[in-house]
Amino acid sequence: MRAFRDDMGRPFMTIAACRNQSWFVCASFVLWFLLLCVYHSQFMVGKNLIALLGNHNPGIAVNVTKDSGSVDSVSLPKEITESSSTKLRDEGHHINVVFNDQSGDFNLRTKDVFGIQEHGIENFGQHSVSKKELEPYDHNDQARDLIENEAQSDKNLVEAVDPEKYIDQRIKSNSDSCLGKYIYVHDIPSKFYKDLLQKCGSLSNWTNMCDFASNSGLGPHLPNFERVYSNTGWFSTNQFLLEVIFHNRMKQYNCLTKDSSQASAIFVPYYAGLDVARYLWGSNMSMRDSGSLEIVKWLREKPEWNKMWGRDHFMVAGRITWDFRRWTDTDSEWGNKLMLLPESKNMTMLTIESSPWNSNDFAIPYPTYFHPSKDNEVFQWQNRMRRQRRRILFSFAGGPRPNLQSSIRNEIIDQCRTARRKCKLLECTSGPDKCHKPVFVMKMFQGSVFCLQPPGDSLTRRSIFDSILAGCIPVFFHPGSAYVQYLWHLRRDYTKYSVFIPAFDIKNGRVSIESILQRIPRQKVVEMREGVIKLIPKVIYADPSSRLETLEDAFDIVVKGVLERVDTIRRDMREGKNTSFDYAEKVSWKYNLFGTVEEHEWDPFFERGKM
Repeated sequence: MRAFRDDMGRPFMTIAACRNQSWFVCASFVLWFLLLCVYHSQFMVGKNLIALLGNHNPGIAVNVTKDSGSVDSVSLPKEITESSSTKLRDEGHHINVVFNDQSGDFNLRTKDVFGIQEHGIENFGQHSVSKKELEPYDHNDQARDLIENEAQSDKNLVEAVDPEKYIDQRIKSNSDSCLGKYIYVHDIPSKFYKDLLQKCGSLSNWTNMCDFASNSGLGPHLPNFERVYSNTGWFSTNQFLLEVIFHNRMKQYNCLTKDSSQASAIFVPYYAGLDVARYLWGSNMSMRDSGSLEIVKWLREKPEWNKMWGRDHFMVAGRITWDFRRWTDTDSEWGNKLMLLPESKNMTMLTIESSPWNSNDFAIPYPTYFHPSKDNEVFQWQNRMRRQRRRILFSFAGGPRPNLQSSIRNEIIDQCRTARRKCKLLECTSGPDKCHKPVFVMKMFQGSVFCLQPPGDSLTRRSIFDSILAGCIPVFFHPGSAYVQYLWHLRRDYTKYSVFIPAFDIKNGRVSIESILQRIPRQKVVEMREGVIKLIPKVIYADPSSRLETLEDAFDIVVKGVLERVDTIRRDMREGKNTSFDYAEKVSWKYNLFGTVEEHEWDPFFERGKM
């Protein structure tokens, strides 16, 4: 073996010895480096030492111990303000911080890590810990929520220590994103919904509803040969299938619960409109009332009903309110009496047209032909409607109502014909015509600046929402057609998105629709059109097979409105207040819209017989 020798020829070190010494030096360096890290951080080394060298993402759980020996537990976010550092120290608390590696393999504990007892607060990296933040648990709801979201996959997350488990339950409930939003769906007998669809051939005397019931109630996909629609999201949707669409959207709701005691509201998936439609023509009142009487009896016998006597229940009836308000028990009267039953008056009833003179039903938008599955589909359609060329001043799609003395449709049709090229008329008759083909309706509305929306058989019409979808400014002649109806979905300041011409002035021949619309300044028209286009997401129902990410559609707005209404009723009941209205129900339209029942210029519109 080779060796180095001194001046006298004596060997003093071998190569092997040199190598051994090198390993010894390296090991000593690593050991001293680790000891320095431990000393600097005041940590006691646990497992996965690599976490000390960086690249770990600690969660923080702080155990707060009073001098008396009782133990509480609070979790902190990554950043906590310095202003809350002193109060616990002043009250004699001891801080114990636990870092939890997100990989689930690493826990480090230290006593008084930040020296809080001596200095109040210090910084460790980017984390500053304050004591005031720790004191009341109510102030840590948001902190707990952040930590739970970051550490949901952490198997070794430190559990809070509390003998009575009160704090754990409190933090869990406050961090629940669905708190106050849970909805319980009644598991009603299938004959009230599923069986009706299976017998879809009997739902209408004139229309094959089986085709329309496809695709979760959206109907068949619409072909786009004339490029009137966008490439995706368009269906031939029947206006009376809202119950099916809404129910399928509810199945995708994020905050459903199977525990009715946890629910803020309870949904009843009864297809009331489809049920009664089978018997509206040629059947006696017993047939028309049978389904309604059976469903309320079923609900009344359920324990969920007794909690608030049905005031937390809601239901969608996909027809106008007058199909459910038969005032007398005679076969010649129209509809059934679902809305007049005592149980129904306690519930929140959602219809495509509500009664201005009653308080238990709320109008929600008619379904349109557009049911997007992605936010981008909505944005692209809105931008397309902004760029759309509109060469027609105003248009009207509809037919006359010769049997209705108060109808202004004949006058509107006459004025449209007189305006020649400035107005386009899509006249609807009783037989097959272009009015029942979406491509013709949407094409006309997309090319029009204004779309006339007079009352028909009732105050509202689906055409209102078709025109909004097309970016066409609606022109109303009765405040009951939209302004007092869709309070959750349309702006209270109706001048921002529509034009109002009193029907009385049209009936008496006092005004020219063409002249009124032409006098509106161009800039005002641009602003109103933008107001209409911004309403599009709020009046469409997204495809039930998917979810929009950032936009709220008509369904989302309805659910929010129901939850707020039920919450108000629940609060009033707890406070011992009268949950019924303290004004005459016949002026409920005025109170809901203006918050007052004082005299208003629209009062003549809501006198019985002047619809």
